[in-house]
Amino acid sequence: MHEATEPAEAKGWQDFANCLGVDPDLFFPERGASTREAKEVCKGCVVREDCLEYALANGEKFGIWGGLSERERRRIRRQRALARRSALEVEAGGDAGGASATA
Repeated sequence: MHEATEPAEAKGWQDFANCLGVDPDLFFPERGASTREAKEVCKGCVVREDCLEYALANGEKFGIWGGLSERERRRIRRQRALARRSALEVEAGGDAGGASATA
């Protein structure tokens, strides 16, 4: 027998999104078209951050995800890459500096 309802803990973040049931075309506007309506749907969404992180982690190149356009998500990816690079440089410099300080 197939159970029609799932327990709440089995649901994914998508099941709580404001956009659930909204026409997906709204979130994939034609080039140059307004993204305002899609972003309005995202405003105040309880899973907005989950949606954005999903898009960033999966390299979504099109559409509005977590209330941001691809251009806005690209900026975040670039900032995060720079932050990771800086952290690695600090870490590498800290290891070398720590070794010479104890010698």
